[in-house]
Amino acid sequence: MAGQTETVLNAVVEGIDSGRLKPGDVIEEAPLMAAHGVSRTPVREAFIQLEAAGLIRRLPRKGAVLFKPTLEEFLAILEVHAKLEGLAAGLAARRLSPANARDLEAAVRACEAHADAQGDEGPAQYYQLNMRFHEVVAISAGNPVLVEMIKTNARKLMAYYRARYRYPGSIADSAAEHRRIATLITDHRREEAEALMQRHVQFDQVTVMDLLAAVG
Repeated sequence: MAGQTETVLNAVVEGIDSGRLKPGDVIEEAPLMAAHGVSRTPVREAFIQLEAAGLIRRLPRKGAVLFKPTLEEFLAILEVHAKLEGLAAGLAARRLSPANARDLEAAVRACEAHADAQGDEGPAQYYQLNMRFHEVVAISAGNPVLVEMIKTNARKLMAYYRARYRYPGSIADSAAEHRRIATLITDHRREEAEALMQRHVQFDQVTVMDLLAAVG
């Protein structure tokens, strides 16, 4: 039963990460049961875990709906997420290993290569490169608990971060900031790395409202 629950949970999370599931989407029990050959019990167990993580809201006898933040919720989650991302960058600046340094450089170069070759095109593809950059920074912090906290918070806002890269110039700006953050980390400038990463993932309230409208 635990394995079946994990399968269903991972399927929903993958749908969020890939962008197939969007804020406000209804997730019905029956299709998940059919797709994974499981009974209703592991689906409901998975929903309980996803709701506890704040990723869905269960509906009576209807399944669940993917979390869709209000403006106030968005800003509150963003405030916490920026602190977590900043903490990861600061810790990475203290703990960066040679292997993680190589991974960080590769992630930054991939973002730069996309920005140079495609400009504003391919925002969905760039978003995957952006996710890899942030993943490497989080892993480089050397704190698995922090990594999981960042992943959970990021998934609540993932659709909106993805939409961010549809705006002209945003990909180039992001790639350039990734380079500056990586330089601070590799130079072991902890406080500066932490501060810049916090600014990098933040939005002002007007931008948040635009993103909420864009995602729908």
